[in-house]
Amino acid sequence: MQYAAIDIGTNAARLLIGEVSEVEGASFVKKLSYTRIPLRLGESVFDSGIIPEKKQADFRKSMQAFKLISELFDVKELRACATSAMREAKNGEAVQKMISEETGVNIEIIPGSEEAKLILSTFFLMGIDKAIPFIVIDVGGGSTEVSVFENGIRTASKSFKIGTLRLLKGKVSEDIWSQIHDWVSNHVDLSTVRHIYATGGNINKVHKLLGAGPMQPIELKQMQELRDELSGLTVFERMTRYQLRPDRADVIVPALEIYLYIMQELSCESVIVPKIGLSDGMVYNMHLKHSEGAE
Repeated sequence: MQYAAIDIGTNAARLLIGEVSEVEGASFVKKLSYTRIPLRLGESVFDSGIIPEKKQADFRKSMQAFKLISELFDVKELRACATSAMREAKNGEAVQKMISEETGVNIEIIPGSEEAKLILSTFFLMGIDKAIPFIVIDVGGGSTEVSVFENGIRTASKSFKIGTLRLLKGKVSEDIWSQIHDWVSNHVDLSTVRHIYATGGNINKVHKLLGAGPMQPIELKQMQELRDELSGLTVFERMTRYQLRPDRADVIVPALEIYLYIMQELSCESVIVPKIGLSDGMVYNMHLKHSEGAE
């Protein structure tokens, strides 16, 4: 069965049409169609606290388009989840109601904990050894989630109010870095050997720019060198030299700053990039729900 997952983030809205397939007894989320629209809800929310009328109109048109694409695939279910920008918008609930009434798309405004839970739900489909402790760093446009796992069980997690667009616009608390430092100090035993995974659109792009293969770790030093190179370029130069979209070219440096800071706090020399996200987790959870319902 095919499912439609709409991820309404701070920087972009994404539609994934997917299904869960099995190969040699292993399950994975198969991507049938992927559409991304750079809505940038966070631009206005972080400045004024609201989603203005022009942005609402773009939002409505995006959801109408996503619904039509979903109908073309005759999906079993469509689920839409909104994250940081919609959580913080003073008119978020009013916009949520408007979208529902005018497009038929019912948006769930989910907390950071639910966002992390959905992303992490597909991790063990990749055959990760649960005996090896690991940490997942997910950097979005408005928030960053860090989750700690022991024996396959999440033992600690935290959503921080720092993301690429929030950092780019100077809308982060002055003590955010010390908040991250204190949390890591209190919840992570740095003497334990762990695998570190990084998720998010920007780290996926970094992984590609560095020429790494599937699940091949990328080194802290490589990321630092890329950050330094990109920092010295204008947004236009990043676009032309690295073939980046405008809405990726400006946030990729703030993303690297966040990943690098957390990696250094974790005394981590490399990260694994599984290239899965919120929409993958949504598809997998819809699959589980309907599979259980069929039993």
